[in-house]
Amino acid sequence: MEEQYTPSAVEAAAQQFWEEHKSFEVTEDAGKEKFYCLSMFPYPSGKLHMGHVRNYTITDVISRYQRMQGKNVLHPMGWDAFGLPAENAAIQNKTAPAKWTYANIDYMKGQLKALGFGFDWSRELATCQPSYYRWEQWFFTRLYEKGLVYKKNSAVNWCPHDQTVLANEQVEDGCCWRCGTTVERRELAQWFIKITDYAEELLNDLDKLPHWPEQVRTMQRNWIGKSKGVELSFALPQPIAGLDHFDVYTTRPDTLMGVTYVSLAAEHPIALALAEDNPELKAFIAECKKQSLSEADMATMEKKGMDTGIKAIHPLTGKEVPVWIANYVLMDYGSGAVMAVPAHDQRDWEFARKYKLPIEQVIKPASGESIDLSEAAFTDKGVLTNSGDFDGLDFDAAFSAIASALETAGKGRVTTNYRLRDWGVSRQRYWGAPIPMFNLPDGGEIPVPAEKLPILLPEDVELDGVQSPIKADPQWRKDELNGEPVERETDTFDTFMESSWYYARYTCPDFEEGMLDTERANYWLPVDQYVGGIEHAILHLLYARFFHKLMRDEGLVNSDEPFERLLCQGMVLAESFYKLVDGHKVWINPSEVEVERDEKGKPIRAVERATGDEVIPGGVVKMSKSKNNGIDPHAAVEQYGADTVRLFTMFAAPPEQTLEWHEAGVEGANRFLRKLWKTVHSHLLAGDGSEGFTPDALTDKQRQLRRKTHETIQKVGDDYGRRQTFNTAIAAVMELLNEVNRLAERDSAQGLAVEREALQAAVLLLAPVTPHICHELWMALGNDTPLVDAPWPQVDENALVRSSITLVVQVNGKVRAKLEAPADADNDTLEQLALANDNVQKFIGDATVRKVIVVPGKLVNIVAK
Repeated sequence: MEEQYTPSAVEAAAQQFWEEHKSFEVTEDAGKEKFYCLSMFPYPSGKLHMGHVRNYTITDVISRYQRMQGKNVLHPMGWDAFGLPAENAAIQNKTAPAKWTYANIDYMKGQLKALGFGFDWSRELATCQPSYYRWEQWFFTRLYEKGLVYKKNSAVNWCPHDQTVLANEQVEDGCCWRCGTTVERRELAQWFIKITDYAEELLNDLDKLPHWPEQVRTMQRNWIGKSKGVELSFALPQPIAGLDHFDVYTTRPDTLMGVTYVSLAAEHPIALALAEDNPELKAFIAECKKQSLSEADMATMEKKGMDTGIKAIHPLTGKEVPVWIANYVLMDYGSGAVMAVPAHDQRDWEFARKYKLPIEQVIKPASGESIDLSEAAFTDKGVLTNSGDFDGLDFDAAFSAIASALETAGKGRVTTNYRLRDWGVSRQRYWGAPIPMFNLPDGGEIPVPAEKLPILLPEDVELDGVQSPIKADPQWRKDELNGEPVERETDTFDTFMESSWYYARYTCPDFEEGMLDTERANYWLPVDQYVGGIEHAILHLLYARFFHKLMRDEGLVNSDEPFERLLCQGMVLAESFYKLVDGHKVWINPSEVEVERDEKGKPIRAVERATGDEVIPGGVVKMSKSKNNGIDPHAAVEQYGADTVRLFTMFAAPPEQTLEWHEAGVEGANRFLRKLWKTVHSHLLAGDGSEGFTPDALTDKQRQLRRKTHETIQKVGDDYGRRQTFNTAIAAVMELLNEVNRLAERDSAQGLAVEREALQAAVLLLAPVTPHICHELWMALGNDTPLVDAPWPQVDENALVRSSITLVVQVNGKVRAKLEAPADADNDTLEQLALANDNVQKFIGDATVRKVIVVPGKLVNIVAK
């Protein structure tokens, strides 16, 4: 082997070997235990970031380790290729989204290969390929035929200038992010899938996922939001819009006696009917439509309302309460009406204070302490007061009593409700899979027949940033069915549709006869290990779980859940720096800054290299474009090599914690790899260590090294497999290499053989993390079997047996000596050895030994006074 470690040459050779031998291509094998390892696939933005590198390194380490356990490992990769960013980039770059997307895929694929990830590229897919979305379209038509798909009007964010629908994230301070026009809320016909039909199963089956982080399961439980409540009716003195009452759902019936008004959504049928003859109300409803639908904006926006002038009748007291229209009530949530109890709901309290509405306390703290309703609402559960016959009841008793009273009066019933709403899958944008429905000339719709699928999205288009090309193209919309003209649906699927079943398609991406090859899918599924960011904990994972159950009920898969084990990796952080230009922060990339540090590594002074300007440290924060503190993985690989980047990424922090990128740590990882290379090189120069050794003839040093070798094998296997703490596994191998350099005896065949065993173990144990250098060192150490096919090293239990122990001796609780003692020595022998030690005798002096405490195999404590 070469004397110097040259990462570029070593990595190119290893990658060429894997490519030529198709090392990571797998097929089903009933005779082997399978292991399906998957990372959340990337959006092809054009450039990898360090978050990608960390995610994919984690799955690569796990995949390579499980392969060494003898398992049949599937580790695929593909592209979440549809979506709005491609449209925006296409507009900016004056190109078609398809061309931009495919070019990015090619570039990013090269970056992934340069990092040595062991993906089965034969299974690569991109969700924008017709061979993929064809089956998504087919599946949607099957769901429609089962009654699980429907179309209804739903509120969307609408830009009147650009005449387009905006996602919540495209609304900035109530305005269109592109043109600045005030956004309106508009009703549009949208397609929905009935995820609420599966709400209970989605909730209950979280208990089948013990290997998911509890935080993620809790987030999903909260999103599904199962609640027990009461559905009750407020009657109207006179019918309006054909309605003589409206319904309200509440989980706090104990506060019913404190209702001082009720609020309706601006789109409620009663509100719309009243607005016909009330220009002021009509104007207010129009104003309500000019607000964002995002939950974050709804929570923080100013509460506004208008009194309708009508009254509703309280279901138990019979009193009349005013009916208001409020901007914080949405028609899409519940019945579009809420009973307002300002004393015990903060949102209602804010509204009541603004419009000087009554605030009536009906709950008091169980502790008896007083509350100040002039400061805020009291929202805790407590004991009823000012509630007539219900006074003195606690929450549970009041719930039952008030629900019973409502039921007896025919005004309510106990019911279970869910926060979860049906999945709206319509998007009014271009770059997505066309929804496979035909609109009929006389109204209504019909699913596209299977033989006419896929409905292809035209890829050679020009975008004006306003209207979807397929909405603007009357020729594309035209189709025919049984000789009759029909019109294609011009909405496209929400991109969560594609990411909800890609993991299943990886099992059979070449299958052309159906959505899934059931036999192959059921061999691989469920995914054994899924890795991705915590930001996908709710929607992506919930939709994927739902989609899996839909596929199960279609007979495509036989498992209930898609992902057996979930790991959410932490963010990657980096230092940030900025300078002030005209009072504004201009962020400078850390690679362009020269930093002077104190002895603890904290920045003392930082200077921009190009200008010499002093810059200000902005702290260690998440890598982002806004802070310009991203580290280009490609540049890091070119400077240090892929193995160094991978090693640092796995060593700097446990996988679920945040990782701080810093050059000193990267350089340290590189030094360790050079040390490993140098140790193997000098070992090979010393002689042939492949002849083996006789265990009974080993020296003490050789036995120590063997013991360390096999202790390390034992620990690293547990760290990779059960614990998934890759940083401690790497630390253990580093300790082993230190012991090799301290204990190796190269003046005998026995010594060389023991060192050879230790170095081979170190290479095998590091192989999942740094596969390139280990591939080269494995061959240099004389192995015929390629490293990628080598099994995990076995622990020799005999090597773990200690012939001696290190005995700590204390005098009056302070350590005064460390002795080597026979491992099988009894307590009396250990006591005598301790008392005979010169240093121990020195500290006992003229004192009398009162007591000797022996902890077998570890410690002797001598009490002397």
